[in-house]
Amino acid sequence: MAKPDCCSFCGRSRREVSLLISGMNGFICDECAEQAHAIVLENMPGSGRQGSSGLNRNLKSLPKPREIKVFLDQYVIGQEEAKKSLAVAVYNHYKRLLQPASKDDVEIEKSNIIMVGSTGTGKTLLARTIARMLEVPFAIVDATVLTEAGYVGEDVESILTRLLAAADYDVAKAEQGICFIDEIDKIARKSDNPSITRDVSGEGVQQGLLKLLEGSKVNVPPQGGRKHPEQKMIEVDTKNILFICGGAFDGIERKIGQRLNTRFVGFETDPAKKNIDRSNMLQYITPADLKSFGLIPEIIGRLPLLTYLEPLDADALQRILTEPKNAIIKQYVKLFEMDGVKLEFDEAVYQYIVGKAIEYKLGARGLRAITESIMMDAMYDTPTSRTKKLHVTLDYAQKKLAKANMERLRVDY
Repeated sequence: MAKPDCCSFCGRSRREVSLLISGMNGFICDECAEQAHAIVLENMPGSGRQGSSGLNRNLKSLPKPREIKVFLDQYVIGQEEAKKSLAVAVYNHYKRLLQPASKDDVEIEKSNIIMVGSTGTGKTLLARTIARMLEVPFAIVDATVLTEAGYVGEDVESILTRLLAAADYDVAKAEQGICFIDEIDKIARKSDNPSITRDVSGEGVQQGLLKLLEGSKVNVPPQGGRKHPEQKMIEVDTKNILFICGGAFDGIERKIGQRLNTRFVGFETDPAKKNIDRSNMLQYITPADLKSFGLIPEIIGRLPLLTYLEPLDADALQRILTEPKNAIIKQYVKLFEMDGVKLEFDEAVYQYIVGKAIEYKLGARGLRAITESIMMDAMYDTPTSRTKKLHVTLDYAQKKLAKANMERLRVDY
């Protein structure tokens, strides 16, 4: 029988604790409640493996590749090839998870995908957008923070730690999730020449990723590896986890050009080379180019689906600025609308913003920075003024951008 106004677990009185919660036949203090919560989280993975079935879908209700692409079209402009490849990869991942047992012993293997495209073309946006419609856990991680085990930085197992967190530490759900590894090009092998120093943030990370990509059972620290070395490990099978990788691979066009033996000066001897589109060399990318860039053959073999993102021209950038559901202009119109102000733009302002984004070589990512600089003073003054309508003209945009000193964003290469 618990003492009145005393914790039934530790026996401390109400005066000795911050909070005492009463129940039907006892009490529990705030500290014991936190410890109980930690115990539940620690033991949830084991029970989750037994109690959760993962997908709440059947084969008939699966979103078809065309349906997935239609959803992506609402948020991502252009990039038809990449959207098709991503839609097929995700659809096949669903089917693989729901594959019924058959007598022919045919096992569908997962098709990990790698997307190559210059900065600001929408690699991360594609991953974030497709996460909106998925019913499986989805995690986005950055490869630049990864290092070989035993060195300063994060181990490759931290990728699965974030996927576990996205699945609320339900192992069964995490084992059917999708993981997007961004900046995969940053772990390229630094040099082909042997050295006495270890390439701990390059080839070492690639070697560590092999076991995740190919499918194996990995012991994952649920709270991160080095901060809590005494914690209980969680075993995660990566066999059914789909990995999507993305990277800019800056300079790989030169590798592609060398392979195709394209020349910008001199006489052309091969008529077939006249049809090569030198403005979009990524469309000719092959696994051999990834190897020459610095990815090891083993990791290329575990990323069998290779797709590319096209460079964005002025027309595509203007559509990105105004058309998608989450278009930048629509976001600013909404922000001002919340203050009771009607915001309008001249068509020439859109062309001016796009022109500056191309000039600074920032891609779609630069549209937000340029628009923010133009609208900064208005966003500062409008909430405390009596203005009910703001019309942004080309002259206004030019003056505000000149004042913001946007030349610092220029990329010269």
